Amino acid sequence: MTIRVLLADDQAMIRGGLRLILDDQPDISVVGEAADGTEAIRLARRLRPDVCLVDIRMPGQDGIEVARALAGPEAADPLRVVIVTTFDLDEYVYGALRSGAVGFVLKGASPALLIEAVRAAHAGDALISPQVTRRLLQRLGPAGTPGGLTAARPAARLSDREIEVTRAIARGRTNTEIAAELFISLSTVKSHLASIQGKLGVRNRVEIAAWAWESGLSPA
Repeated sequence: MTIRVLLADDQAMIRGGLRLILDDQPDISVVGEAADGTEAIRLARRLRPDVCLVDIRMPGQDGIEVARALAGPEAADPLRVVIVTTFDLDEYVYGALRSGAVGFVLKGASPALLIEAVRAAHAGDALISPQVTRRLLQRLGPAGTPGGLTAARPAARLSDREIEVTRAIARGRTNTEIAAELFISLSTVKSHLASIQGKLGVRNRVEIAAWAWESGLSPA
């Protein structure tokens, strides 16, 4: 099955480079490009791509607003949105944690990581660049955040295995990598994720990672 991708970036050169990388893959096809956030929302709702790769800063509506419109809690039929960022713009990425984004990729990431992020998002196994996770959440961590996300007490105690899974997510591991590291099946990883989300009252692995960093469970 071909993964249909929408690119949203205000720089034509960036969009062109991303298209070349993604279209070169036999299982990925770029079905549309948008130069601003408003156009990205319009095209995404019309084309219904499998993955939207969205720049964090664009004219009209930024990546956070795009993520909220397409994947947020009020989206009637949510899409999978992956945010593209740079270290200089980490403070904006934090706002996307509550806006439905399922992953983060650095603009300077390798083509292999970009491709992996698209495939992971399509499979429901979002990829968070470890560099983004560590730098962003260490800096904005327990003292409080501009996005208002705080380390709330879990509704129930996480088991030892759930803590291991949570720490792995905070390191940016995918479900497949977690399964290999902990010697458990992929379906067991997914079961643990569902349980963790329920206990923490969060919606996705990005928010699990944020909770881990703010709660002191993150790796050193």
